Amino acid sequence: MVELGRSLLTRVMLAASLFGAIDGVDAKLQRAVQTWKPPALQGPMQTVSDIGRPQLVFGILLAIAAFGGPTGPATARHAVLSLIPANLVVEGLKRATVRTRPDGERSPSNSSFPSSHVANAFALAWVFARRWRRAAPAFFVFAALVAVSRVYLNRHFVSDVVCGALIGVASAWAVERLIRRWPRHAETVGAETATR
Repeated sequence: MVELGRSLLTRVMLAASLFGAIDGVDAKLQRAVQTWKPPALQGPMQTVSDIGRPQLVFGILLAIAAFGGPTGPATARHAVLSLIPANLVVEGLKRATVRTRPDGERSPSNSSFPSSHVANAFALAWVFARRWRRAAPAFFVFAALVAVSRVYLNRHFVSDVVCGALIGVASAWAVERLIRRWPRHAETVGAETATR
């Protein structure tokens, strides 16, 4: 029992030292971005960031379901199902970490770590890239721009957006795997990923 306690304490101390190192890197990168950022990019970065608003995202998904052809509804369903676990994980982590945003805002329900904008952008990029393979690079470039915009606008640290991207991709990937296991829906994902 004592050995287990020592092992756990060692792991906790290692994790704490890693988080301290990450905080230091985040602070340096944030200062560099805020010092460098050209004011001319403020408007475009705000526009890119605003595209992640839930009303617009769900409007786009509704349009895909209605006008996206035979696989439109399956693509929209896959996207919504991918956003659910991504947002559950993000919101849980936000409340667990209560990390102050770079601009000073501190709120348990809207903390900095991780970025929900970026998690959603990367989850959608994964789903859309599977549906429209030729445009896959464009989807991921746009998701990366969302990540850059959140750091540029001083709303997130770099580790917030990196973690958000990983959560988004992991959620969409896991949902795709689950959908493939359901015989009723497997053919829609197969048709979705076969479309070029």
